[in-house]
Amino acid sequence: MKRSTVNTILIEANQFIRSHGFYLPPFAYLQPKELIERKSDLKSIFEARLGWDITDYGAGRFDQMGLFLFTSRNGSMTDLKNGEGMCYAEKIMISRRDQVSPFHRHIIKTEDIINRGGATLAIEMFESDADGQLDPLATVPVLCDGVPKTFKAGDVLRLQPGESVTLHPGNWHKFWGEKGDVLIGEVSTVNDDLTDNIFAEPIGRFSEIEEDADPIHLLVSDYEKWGLI
Repeated sequence: MKRSTVNTILIEANQFIRSHGFYLPPFAYLQPKELIERKSDLKSIFEARLGWDITDYGAGRFDQMGLFLFTSRNGSMTDLKNGEGMCYAEKIMISRRDQVSPFHRHIIKTEDIINRGGATLAIEMFESDADGQLDPLATVPVLCDGVPKTFKAGDVLRLQPGESVTLHPGNWHKFWGEKGDVLIGEVSTVNDDLTDNIFAEPIGRFSEIEEDADPIHLLVSDYEKWGLI
């Protein structure tokens, strides 16, 4: 993706988020220069990989396959293993109309996916087989707003604004905005996008950025390149 495209997506995403009465934390709006100058006191933000995130899954077709994300809080795997402390994470995401986030599952993370506003959020679901692969036959047990429900393999769950689903490790899922853009909330156990995303197809989690413009904000995938972690 071109950096100029990333900048445009960030501006549009911020407007869409605010239009639904949701506001990002103050560190979201720090300029790259400010992040560098405040490297020491913002260390925990960088290490937890909080901030802006845009992916086209390495395919170069963001409008068809991609996702906007902002991680606003994230605990530590150490706390999660110890069963105390900050064992949770939170994201806000935007899935555009017919923009697919491809089939994936998590090894550790349990997550609530919440339609925070906009159009319908469509989620296609499968269960894992004994080898962790997508099972084309097994039923899929989930919680929908706390109520146990079981779906057939490949069923599409459609969430209206305010509705949610709880997905456990091993639940294969892909999702998209149906008939419009969707603001999506994610509340989960500790998030690790470097190691805890297993995709059905051989694709990447992060985008390759072509630097054709200066960044208005850094992405979490920029932190290492800019010497922040």
